[in-house]
Amino acid sequence: MTNAFKQHGAFSWCELMTTNTTAAKEFYGRLFGWTMDDRPIEGSIYTVLKAGDAEVGGLMTMPPDMGAVPPHWGTYVTVNDVDASAKLVEELGGQIKVPPMDIPDVGRFAVIADPQGAILSIISYS
Repeated sequence: MTNAFKQHGAFSWCELMTTNTTAAKEFYGRLFGWTMDDRPIEGSIYTVLKAGDAEVGGLMTMPPDMGAVPPHWGTYVTVNDVDASAKLVEELGGQIKVPPMDIPDVGRFAVIADPQGAILSIISYS
């Protein structure tokens, strides 16, 4: 089986940004039987979601700078090089919504939009 964290083009992570992490944990824990592992991050807590022993996603409180954006799930696709992929996004008519940046102890990511406006995150893991 291919390692989605290393395979260019593979969907590798799903992440919920929400205004109520307690309610989200209760809902998804009961719905899917996910277990959860809270991990401190700068100024907050990041909750890793597990299906059995597999880490399948995460959830976190929406950052204040997101304004009126409603709670939502985001999807990450692995790329070999976030910066090169972001450049290609623009060459192909897409947009960079969040420029490439590092996530300490995780890797580098960016948020992009395709030419029709669909949002997706790209990531290279450390």
